[in-house]
Amino acid sequence: MTNVLVCLDMDRVLVDHLSTWQFVYDKLGISNDESFELYNQGLLDEWEWIKLDLALIKSSSQEPISDETLRSHMEGMPLMRGWRTLIQHLLDLGVHVAIVSGGLQKTARDIAASFPSEHPWRRRWGGIDRHTSNELCGGMDTKLHVFTNGWLMGPPLVNGSHSILDFGRYQVQMHGKGSIVRMLQRRLGVSKANTASVGDSMGDVGMFQESACAVLFNPWDDRPRKHAHHIIEEKDLNIVLDLICETFQLPKP
Repeated sequence: MTNVLVCLDMDRVLVDHLSTWQFVYDKLGISNDESFELYNQGLLDEWEWIKLDLALIKSSSQEPISDETLRSHMEGMPLMRGWRTLIQHLLDLGVHVAIVSGGLQKTARDIAASFPSEHPWRRRWGGIDRHTSNELCGGMDTKLHVFTNGWLMGPPLVNGSHSILDFGRYQVQMHGKGSIVRMLQRRLGVSKANTASVGDSMGDVGMFQESACAVLFNPWDDRPRKHAHHIIEEKDLNIVLDLICETFQLPKP
């Protein structure tokens, strides 16, 4: 079997919503337009942006926003048509699958937990957390590799739930996804010629540049078009699966 790696963005690709962050803002009735504008003006780096957005989330309620509360606000995240078929078929063929996203970690881990491995959970680079493993994976690891941003759980609160730290989880730089793809290629022994990536925006161009099959899916705007090998406007990941199978001469579902 060909040693193939497929790297997937999450927001607007695996998730059928503007972003996982925006999903939480909508639930809380808040807006991060101010920090978003500061970032676009170059007055805010990504690390500070995450901290400001976490502060915004924490200030949205008079009661402390706990880890458990924030997880609950992410329930019901809409997923893209064909997401499960895409990932399951690739895994069945022995393809390495990674989620590389600046979105919130809970949704990425929930997706990854849908594909448990035969190995017990362990802390590893690109793995899921123990909580997700125990809750959704029966204590097992996932077959996927997961890289995301989000929040970090802090000390227990008075009611026994856990606080959220002021600084966030920052694994994926907006324009640094290519470095994660290169590290995966080295660790898994996969060449650029056998790598595919799927994304929707300029933030995914780094992945595209490290891939022989760069798929612009559900594009956010026109800027990334010139960096992609294929463009899919229809919101159906089954089309992406067929394209990847054709590119690497893999059996279709």
